[in-house]
Amino acid sequence: MADKGTSTAGKKNSEGDASPAEAYVVKNPEAFARNVARMLEELGKAASAWIEPREKGEIADTVSEPMADMVKTFSKVGEYWLSDPKRAIEAQTSLLTGYFDMWSESVKRMSGEDDSPRIKTSDKRFSDPDWDDNPFFEFLKNAYLITSDWASKLVDESEGLDDHTRHKAAFYVRQITSALSPANFIATNPELYKEMVATNGENLVKGMHMLAEDIAAGKGELKLRQSDASKFKVGENIAVSPGKVVAQNEICQIIQYAPATESVLKRPLLIVPPWINKFYVLDLNPKKSFIRWAVEQGHTVFIISWVNPDQRHAEKGWEAYSREGISFALDTIEKATDERQVNVIGYCVGGTLLAATLALQAQEKDARIATATFFTTQTDFTYAGDLKVFVDEAQIAAIEAAMKKNGYLDGSKMATAFNMLRASDLIWPYVVNNYLKGKDPMPFDLLYWNSDATRMPAANHSYYLRNCYLENNLSQGKMELAGKTLNLGDIKVPVYNLAAREDHIAPARSAYIGGKLFGGDVTYVMAGSGHIAGVVNPPAAGKYQFWSDGPLNAEFEDWVAGATETPGSWWPHWHQWIRAHSDEEVPARKPGGRKLKPIEDAPGSYVRVKV
Repeated sequence: MADKGTSTAGKKNSEGDASPAEAYVVKNPEAFARNVARMLEELGKAASAWIEPREKGEIADTVSEPMADMVKTFSKVGEYWLSDPKRAIEAQTSLLTGYFDMWSESVKRMSGEDDSPRIKTSDKRFSDPDWDDNPFFEFLKNAYLITSDWASKLVDESEGLDDHTRHKAAFYVRQITSALSPANFIATNPELYKEMVATNGENLVKGMHMLAEDIAAGKGELKLRQSDASKFKVGENIAVSPGKVVAQNEICQIIQYAPATESVLKRPLLIVPPWINKFYVLDLNPKKSFIRWAVEQGHTVFIISWVNPDQRHAEKGWEAYSREGISFALDTIEKATDERQVNVIGYCVGGTLLAATLALQAQEKDARIATATFFTTQTDFTYAGDLKVFVDEAQIAAIEAAMKKNGYLDGSKMATAFNMLRASDLIWPYVVNNYLKGKDPMPFDLLYWNSDATRMPAANHSYYLRNCYLENNLSQGKMELAGKTLNLGDIKVPVYNLAAREDHIAPARSAYIGGKLFGGDVTYVMAGSGHIAGVVNPPAAGKYQFWSDGPLNAEFEDWVAGATETPGSWWPHWHQWIRAHSDEEVPARKPGGRKLKPIEDAPGSYVRVKV
């Protein structure tokens, strides 16, 4: 029998501290058993919410299609390694050597022979101290890291793969390794295991209840909550810059924001946001709002708020979005301000549409757009980001078939695709937090916006995927719009081309190469951070940096090497660029002017429509 004070599981050591093993011992088996039963009951509700719409024929799963593509992709990687027995043995030996070395180190540590410092990882998934201090969990972590690194190298070192296949294989490996991380399972995550013991399984009851709610909210699909949506309401504490809807049609509403200065720049500013997301990413709150900041700098700001489409919009393609979106907005601005010359910003796919519209207007002698600014926009898709993984003939055909039924692509599909691009940040942390820890996500305006998905009209989305991602027609001078073949070289207006260094949707290199296709003067600027944070970076925050004034006509890497780095936001730099092209001012304008009667207050009704 152990003496009193001896360190044993569930006891205290000689210094009075609880044994580390105690955190892993269930204290109340009866309460734990009750909660397991409750958890299974909630899990049954989740299963019912998932099964019911499938039994009714409301949902037809297409899991087999991406799975088949993944298997096909991996088979091409496997062909390279298995075609040569020596190569296959070397690959296996590499993995086994890593395991043997890890096992040897683990045995030494457990026996007290090795007191060298443990190798730390910056991976946030393994932040709990027991990932390093507990031999069992350290072993799991190291085995996972060795295996995932080995799998990635198999793809990287495979010869004879075309670029698209290699890109897909690397993407699928990241998805699998992200999903199989030991951090995602109760039995293999010390933090989750201790949470389960501490609450006698109450966390799992709450988690399965949330899972059932989220599947029901997604009408049979998992609608993963990334933020506490109850804390936000569009028009009340998000998207609150004062303004009016001054015009609308089937495609969009046009919002004009109220002035904040006595005089304003003579040239109004039009913003063309993407229709893949809602426009208020540029108006999250007063401190982050690019719209509010631009108004405070003396811009008369107009923005397009795209419709959240349904069956009625199935045939609305790019020509409709150009004519009934951008051209309609230009007409509206002229009526509201009596100005024909306009500065225009296009964000993401809104920028791609803007570039196509500019090329079309150049042929039609429409010179109303005086300057063009592109936020993280691609016009050449040769080096497009990970979204290219989802684009080949077979996958587009499957998407088109799915859209044919309702006339649109469901917003959850796009949201899932975007989340998969950063699964380790945007999917699995929330699965763990919500369903395994049983905790509500924190309120975060950006993630609330991210989850506020929009649908894609069938004709528009098919045109975009085929002409841009699949065939790259815009950059090659082959895109046809309104009966004309477009040439980006026809665009002579001054261009401010903003990219983001860590952008995984519109990579900085891709934006740079596409910008070289314009026929006029192009100012390329690269912001720090990614697709959203690189753009939504107010000066007062003092975050990140931007690069500008790199060598002209250089390759992308040479431009980056020779560019000037400036701390903080690029917003003031852009404003100086705008004023350098026209700084004439006029008295501030009221929304609608004398000719247009405001329809409703900003942010309007279109943006409030949910999927």
